[in-house]
Amino acid sequence: MTYQTQRQELILFGNRLLQEGFTKGTGGNLSIFDRQSRKMLITPSAIAYQDITPEDIVVIDIDGRVVEGSRTPSSEWEMHLMIYRHREDIDALIHAHTTYCTAVACLRKELPAVHYMIAVAGENVRCADYATFGTRELAQNALVAMDDRRAVLLANHGVLAGGVNLKDAFNVLEEVEYTAQLYYLTSSMGDPVILDHSEMEVMKEKFRTYGQQR
Repeated sequence: MTYQTQRQELILFGNRLLQEGFTKGTGGNLSIFDRQSRKMLITPSAIAYQDITPEDIVVIDIDGRVVEGSRTPSSEWEMHLMIYRHREDIDALIHAHTTYCTAVACLRKELPAVHYMIAVAGENVRCADYATFGTRELAQNALVAMDDRRAVLLANHGVLAGGVNLKDAFNVLEEVEYTAQLYYLTSSMGDPVILDHSEMEVMKEKFRTYGQQR
């Protein structure tokens, strides 16, 4: 069995989705892209995260062919693969049905910079046009709305977050969901003050060197 470390990571972060309340049941999916082999590892369809084993992870090549695994891949495998085909800065993706991001997505609104931590994803997080789950149309809509961003809301559906690895993608997901919660709360209290473009440009530069950089 190949990619043993990546398989374990997918199981670990899949269970974290449940532990953090970022999804319910078998909702959502996670993937890793290996750029050297041009293959994607993705969680299987309709298996509870706590029951997924390393053997259940499905390996798909860049052309969309299952090359390893007996399980049916997540219904959103094409959305993940389309991002990897067009975004060289993203090697891991997490799709989840988080409460607050999904609430904003059900309004078909973008998530604005009500808090500066949204900068981990971009100046804002756009909402992709609606399309039925598991379709190529949804994959294309997500790709377009995620341009120059590391997250996208999926209309009436959920959120997709990307990073250089699963830990990074999970951090993006956490911060975007936190921002969506703040947006919900502040909108309920009044009119939230949104950070402007110039300030978010400053945030973008700060985040380039934020943390334990070497």
